Amino acid sequence: MTTAPIAPTISDRLDDTVVGRWLGRLARNTSPRRNHWRTKEIYYRAASLVLEAGSRPALTWRTIVTAAGERGSRSTFYEVAGAHARHRMVDDLINDGGSNSLQIALRYLRSDPVEQLIDETKIWSFWTHRRQLRGLLTAGMSAEVMESELSAALAGWAAQHPGLAAAVEHTPPACAVEDLTVIHRGRLSGTQAAQRLTEVVHERLAHR
Repeated sequence: MTTAPIAPTISDRLDDTVVGRWLGRLARNTSPRRNHWRTKEIYYRAASLVLEAGSRPALTWRTIVTAAGERGSRSTFYEVAGAHARHRMVDDLINDGGSNSLQIALRYLRSDPVEQLIDETKIWSFWTHRRQLRGLLTAGMSAEVMESELSAALAGWAAQHPGLAAAVEHTPPACAVEDLTVIHRGRLSGTQAAQRLTEVVHERLAHR
């Protein structure tokens, strides 16, 4: 007698997203000499610091490098951000090749390396909220209820990081956009998910 395969749970499906695999692959690297994730985190923190500063200077690669301190430099900035950066999140979406992945990639494909860095910084900053959200989602929830929980997590993040959340036209973290398409099992496109969550961020910051 053949046993029917067990359907993946919502947690299983959220564990297997393109953006989740991208972050996990880089963050699990424990090599102290070749750990590109640590370098990325230096610049994510620096970009966040600049964006959340009270009297914010213009956001350029120079102000981000300055905020990165002694480990900041032009060369390492362009290893993290820009067209020739290593391990770009958007490249994983493109290489996945799925319809929603490509739609999300088009939303986050930037010509400006600073904007590209901000996109990845939003993922890094939102990740703790995402882990907490996953603990709330259960198989018995409808897609609408799960979307409501995701929107609440995103709004909470935006309230805590208003400068970062507002940057690049209130674009939400790409991981949240992909998660919303997963929650709706492909019945919501990547483009639609990005638009819905952009509205969540914009509305939350408009009512601070």
